[in-house]
Amino acid sequence: MRAGEDLREVPVDELGRSCCRDLLDRCAISPAEIDELILGCCAQPPDRANPARVVALRSGLPIETPAHTVSRNCASGMQAVSDAFDRIRGAAASSILAGGAESMSRIPLLFPLSFGFKVASLARARSLPEKMAGLFGFRWKDLKPRIALLEGLRDPFSGEMMGITAERLAREWGISRSDQDLYALESHQKAVAAADLLKQEISGIAVPPRLDQVIRQDVGPRPNAKIEKMAKMKPYFDRKLGSVTVANSCGITDGAAMLLLMDGERAIALGYKPLARVLGTAFLGLDPLRMGLGPVHAIARVLDGTGLVLSDIDRVELNEAFAAQVLACQAALDDESYSTGVGFSAAPGSIATERLNVQGGAIALGHPVGASGARLILTLARQLQRAGGGHGIATMCVGGGQGGAVLLEGIAS
Repeated sequence: MRAGEDLREVPVDELGRSCCRDLLDRCAISPAEIDELILGCCAQPPDRANPARVVALRSGLPIETPAHTVSRNCASGMQAVSDAFDRIRGAAASSILAGGAESMSRIPLLFPLSFGFKVASLARARSLPEKMAGLFGFRWKDLKPRIALLEGLRDPFSGEMMGITAERLAREWGISRSDQDLYALESHQKAVAAADLLKQEISGIAVPPRLDQVIRQDVGPRPNAKIEKMAKMKPYFDRKLGSVTVANSCGITDGAAMLLLMDGERAIALGYKPLARVLGTAFLGLDPLRMGLGPVHAIARVLDGTGLVLSDIDRVELNEAFAAQVLACQAALDDESYSTGVGFSAAPGSIATERLNVQGGAIALGHPVGASGARLILTLARQLQRAGGGHGIATMCVGGGQGGAVLLEGIAS
């Protein structure tokens, strides 16, 4: 859901709890069967330093069941699933709830440290003169807040906003404004056409505190999206020469996604029919100035040693941070020099349209940062199951210059 709207008062642990509880109910599994809970969350709130533990307890998991939170910026939810896979593969656990949650609406304003220091000094004042001196010590600059959400979208290494890195890719790979807008339009069209399929993934949430409003529908996909309206949007990050707009970028949203990962033998023993099998995961770094190309690097790494090539992959869910970024990845996969430089034996070629983000992506559905990676994996697993099997890759670029990917094998229902 779009940030600042219906879920703006819902804390991140409630987003995670509602989703987690629904998953437990759908699977009809006892909370006592869960060995651990791992939650991805990028903007962990100060009053919930380990939101995973809060989600676990409020979802009814036993007190003895451990829970921890992981953060890898945009790929936090994907990291949670990867960690669960590693722990199950290493026999440290056999049944784990993993996913992500993010309330981008509730990322706070930040006041300068000087404000906090002066408030602390004022609190220590005992006499009236000391208190008056403390009050008169404040300056306007002490009261000027910074928007933490925007701070999080700025790379501390380069100092650039993530959107500027997308602008750089658009220039370097010759991606036009019209190409970006057309890709964004198709994302909405795909999501609208797949509404019934996407509805199967949606977990309804009763909005606290009154719980009288239940949200069961994603309002992100726009049935009335028009290329003419998109073309009128002004560039957002580079106002003079840019081509990246609000319309061809992902939405800022609130959300959660959870998955149940289980050892194969245990799943069979409990009578479950898995959606897919995790074959491998990969994370690696690259130039923060070109972070949007992370999926190209990660796809090469996750396929390495599997005997599979990109043309063997039936479905790819590539997170749509920006249309320019997805199109740059496509161009890089077509480029012999770039693709061989990141690990491919030869240029694999761009991903066929009928295999890429077939139900739309984050431009239409939004990008609740800590949850998106888990959502991509869930969407991909369901696609593969409906197709009766095959292989798929969920992949994403990561703020700060990283890429992540998860390789799945579908299991026929």
